Amino acid sequence: MNREKDAVVSRRTIELIVAGTLAIVGIGLAISNWKLGASWAADGPQPGYFPFMLSVMLTLASLYGIFDALRERHGARGDAAFVERAQLVRVLQVLVPTVLFCLGTEFLGIYVAGFLLITGFMRWIGTSRWITAIAVALVLMASLFWCFEIQFQVPMPKGPIEDRLGY
Repeated sequence: MNREKDAVVSRRTIELIVAGTLAIVGIGLAISNWKLGASWAADGPQPGYFPFMLSVMLTLASLYGIFDALRERHGARGDAAFVERAQLVRVLQVLVPTVLFCLGTEFLGIYVAGFLLITGFMRWIGTSRWITAIAVALVLMASLFWCFEIQFQVPMPKGPIEDRLGY
């Protein structure tokens, strides 16, 4: 297998993107907490003192990460693939249904969207039979409904099916 052909993006590129993003977040948090008050007052630290210190540490660590990634010559670590195509496909097999579950929860409710997610995962990723996947998803969602809606009386996002059932 040719690793260079299967490489989607290099590890060094990902390190630079992540460290740069964290540095920007750290700087933004530091500015925000400085405005809140990041010094030591007569009665102790101001509200932004500890978050400011943490954001400075985050920024410094991120800048070190950028420096470390830039000083690395084209060696084993810098040119290595961060993720190969087969690995990316496997991640997307979980990510895409999970995103669809989140969107589906808005329109179908958490129980129906959860039923579809579990059935889909068991069928296509776990290669379970249809009857097994449906049975497990149905029992699990019914158990969660009983636990949250009936026992704890915690309202969860519901869709049109629960509305027709009176919940």
